[in-house]
Amino acid sequence: MDAKPAAPERRTFGRALAILSAAGLAARVAFLLFEPATSPVADERTWIDWARNLASSKVAFSPFRTRLVFYPPLYHYFIAVLEAAVGSLTAVKWAQVLVGSLLVPAVGRVGRAAFGPRAGLTAAAIAAFYPDLVWFSTHFWSETLFLTLLWWAFERLLATGESRELASAPGEPGSRHMGAALAAGLMWGLAILTRETILYLTPLAALWLLVRGGRGSRARAALFLLTATLVVAPWTWRNWVVYRSFIPVSTAGGLNVFQGNARLTRQQVYNRYRAVQGRLEQYRYAQRMGLRAILERQPTWFLEKLRDEMPRLWEADSLALVHIKRGAYGNVGTGWAVAAAVAVVVPYLAALALFVVALAAFPATRPRVALIVFLLGYTAIHMATHGFARYRLPVMPVFFVLAGAAWTALRERALPRVSHRSAALAAALALVFAASLIPSLRRNLAHPAFGFEGGGDLALEDAPPP
Repeated sequence: MDAKPAAPERRTFGRALAILSAAGLAARVAFLLFEPATSPVADERTWIDWARNLASSKVAFSPFRTRLVFYPPLYHYFIAVLEAAVGSLTAVKWAQVLVGSLLVPAVGRVGRAAFGPRAGLTAAAIAAFYPDLVWFSTHFWSETLFLTLLWWAFERLLATGESRELASAPGEPGSRHMGAALAAGLMWGLAILTRETILYLTPLAALWLLVRGGRGSRARAALFLLTATLVVAPWTWRNWVVYRSFIPVSTAGGLNVFQGNARLTRQQVYNRYRAVQGRLEQYRYAQRMGLRAILERQPTWFLEKLRDEMPRLWEADSLALVHIKRGAYGNVGTGWAVAAAVAVVVPYLAALALFVVALAAFPATRPRVALIVFLLGYTAIHMATHGFARYRLPVMPVFFVLAGAAWTALRERALPRVSHRSAALAAALALVFAASLIPSLRRNLAHPAFGFEGGGDLALEDAPPP
């Protein structure tokens, strides 16, 4: 597939991408207007409460008058500013609907850079209508804002190296590529301030800019790192001023490491965490206990974590279904619950299957390597902490892009020939996904909400703050 379309094809791509983005917006607007009545639950209430604390007369949006430190700040400010300006949380939902639709062109452009325009448009179409993305756009979780910032950062990263020839051409100042690196750093830094996980992948992004990046790659990597650092640094400084401790973004990571590695139930972890007095003391205690638990589980820790976290991270479930199972929508008829489960789970399973096909069929290129390395790095973070269906959402666009490439090639009967080695690796990956999916499929099949007897994992939150 040609990843560098000619000018007329770029214009056609741009028009089609705009139509898909509008369709994605329409789908989110429709869901906002017609979603059954529900109320904020679990972490949603926490984010709203902290946002209202920021907007209170006592704090007046000052970062130095609030004790916010468990979560990154940006999503709280996002809610606080909009609710204060309009006086309604509904305004936040409308803003999220718009922000969520902006993910569609980012995914499409990433798909075009990696596999060509047709694959990019297919990936954009998946992003426009993917049920989980539509559902999250009307609920108070940070994922909608985080995904849009992250994937526009990713799109700009790819744009810095989409043409090594142009970057190296005599007389070419490379200003366009430097501008892309600057924008990538800005978006990346804002993504970090929305969800800290991406902070730990920043060196990988800079390394990608350096490796085989052509002339000026060092300058672009340095600009990216500097910009991202300057975006995050004011909040790090604020944490130092308020807590007199180096906390790059937030303290949630400490509890996540403790929770994900201690041989304790989640409630036991929370009880011990909350028994410690002081937010900073809780953070240090959780870090210490988490690292101790990792050391105590050696040398089998890695294998145990693969066994435990893969089924949680890649489970055939979502918060939309958890809402139904927990009764957040009230009494939902069995038929409607089953229809919702099919609508959510089937696209997810299809994306996984097409991802495996693409991974086996297509050779490596710089953009494709960037996507896979990002996926592996992000998965490794949640193997080290803990997995949950909600946590995989930021990497689902990787699956959309590769699924778009596989679907396009299958339709055009242009799928590259798969070597025996690639087929074996794809089969092994398919088995890993199958083994990860089976436990959650069995739990859902046994749940009363879908007309069966039994129960299931009804967790709505990952790590509620103290």
